[in-house]
Amino acid sequence: MRRGCGVLLPISSLPSPHGVGDLGPEAYRFVDFLRESGQCLWQILPIGPTDPALDNSPYHSPSAFAGNPAFISLELLVEEGFLDRKDLEGIVPFGEGWADYERAMALRERLLDRAWAAFRGSRSWQWEAFLEENAHWLWDYCAFKALKAHFGGSPWYRWPEPFRSHHPGVIEWARENLGEYLEKEAFLQFLFFKQWKALKARCEQRGILVVGDVPIYVPHDSADVWANQQISQLDDRGRPLAVAGVPPDYFSRRGQRWGNPLYRWEVLKERRYDWWVRRIRHNLQLFDVLRIDHFRGFVAYWAIDPDCPDARRGRWMEAPAEDFFGELERHFPRLPFIAEDLGVITADVREVMARFGLPGMKVLLFAFGEDFPNSPYLPHNYPRNCVAYTGTHDNNTLLGWFLEEASAAERERLFRYTGRRLEPEELPWELIRILMASVADVVIVPMQDLLGLGSWARMNRPSTSNGNWRWRLKPSQIDGDLPPRLREMAWTYGRL
Repeated sequence: MRRGCGVLLPISSLPSPHGVGDLGPEAYRFVDFLRESGQCLWQILPIGPTDPALDNSPYHSPSAFAGNPAFISLELLVEEGFLDRKDLEGIVPFGEGWADYERAMALRERLLDRAWAAFRGSRSWQWEAFLEENAHWLWDYCAFKALKAHFGGSPWYRWPEPFRSHHPGVIEWARENLGEYLEKEAFLQFLFFKQWKALKARCEQRGILVVGDVPIYVPHDSADVWANQQISQLDDRGRPLAVAGVPPDYFSRRGQRWGNPLYRWEVLKERRYDWWVRRIRHNLQLFDVLRIDHFRGFVAYWAIDPDCPDARRGRWMEAPAEDFFGELERHFPRLPFIAEDLGVITADVREVMARFGLPGMKVLLFAFGEDFPNSPYLPHNYPRNCVAYTGTHDNNTLLGWFLEEASAAERERLFRYTGRRLEPEELPWELIRILMASVADVVIVPMQDLLGLGSWARMNRPSTSNGNWRWRLKPSQIDGDLPPRLREMAWTYGRL
């Protein structure tokens, strides 16, 4: 990637009149804001369907391929002829600044049912082309959703045979017996990707590259694991033989137990990583660059005993990283990836990143600890081939960190680095300026830090199960002097 800068803002955090950010007019306005501000990248979080029972986390989706119906713009459905203008009349206004998933999805379900009723039985070249191009994942996903409803919401590994084992003929049975449900789910995906394609075209017109996010693992109860059981470490009843996570460390004496099934890398290798090739190809049709989450898991992964309630009973297992990325490089030359390499990263992970020229991540919030001034997260230690952030979706905001988390020693190191004592309101833009002036090829700043917001605006608090993924941008917050101020900084440090 050329020297440039961008903004991290999830789709869910966009303004919208209908409770949660979507792909409608405010998304287009945000793209125009990026262009006006001299930015060339827009980084988002995963866009798959979310589960209210899991706090609508974008990292726990039942599909690695599907889009989130919550992001379908009702306003655009009117313009596209799927709804009538009067369908949007009388909607009780939603508040700004916070996502209301429960009300937003209730509204969308009602109106999307109405759109489906009007479309049912219709045929168009766009619809037929969508079904053909996405057949490799679409009907598995739609059947998964239909069968899950048919079996009372039970996870697939508790379904009766032959449904549990994804026996040949199950998809045909579902289409014959639950066809209305399958067709409607396919229609929702058609609407989502139709709107996404149009928004992506607007990004291309404005010279904005979109950075997508690819989690390494998929949840156990997902269409992907159900339909591809042979590539996951499962027993003959679909139960994990080992689950994913990270071992105990300085930050967590019990480690982190994520619970996702692990891959059978030997089977994937024999098949030349076909599922992963399809997944990456699908994502590169949606995004220009992919952030690969938990990159170290492609080199060696922590396999946890499935009966262990935490991550202490585990072992490191090697993965065929060089063969895997070599195969991806054969399909996708000059791999457009950002490696999420935060935490304890070993030499073998660095070697793989160097072998394939993959930029890593540098997070400024991590820079002022006891390893100062030798921290790899301090800008004077950056290599050019990296992506520098003030923080990520899992961190506090800059202001929130400074006021609530930074120790007195960390504050003193920060002041020493900036050359002066800063008032809290000065801090975010001073640290953004330092990042912009660094040699890092790319700088990406969360929208909350550009606005100088406190901890109440952070996206996620790891290890908490509710109240996350809620913050939203207000329409007025990208007006005023923010665009020219950001553009001037991008120009000053050669990032235009």
